[in-house]
Amino acid sequence: MWTSRPALLMAALLGAASCVTSPALAETRCGWLVNPTPANWWLIDAQGEWTIGEQGGYQAPGFDEAPWEGTREQVPVNGNYGYECACMAVTSDPDTKTITRVISVRSRPLKACRADPKLPSMEA
Repeated sequence: MWTSRPALLMAALLGAASCVTSPALAETRCGWLVNPTPANWWLIDAQGEWTIGEQGGYQAPGFDEAPWEGTREQVPVNGNYGYECACMAVTSDPDTKTITRVISVRSRPLKACRADPKLPSMEA
């Protein structure tokens, strides 16, 4: 059977397009936003502990530039460092439990996280 060049080209392009991975979709994660020391940030939600940044190492793109909404209620545990309750729009890698991009952060009242039975208690 004879196939025209445009048809072969179209088939090749469609095949190549199916191999391209789509960009990660943003998701909302809510829980304890923990900052115990400089440049160390984690989010603890119902699915576990997610790395946002580690001092001298990985820092999630967008975190420093992300718009931050709401009034922050932080519990200090180390001078100016501590934890708070927040929801974040992010992309993540579930295999490594890493936040791969921060899009925005919204502070929540501490009572919202304290009342969530899916979150661990932060009280000592």
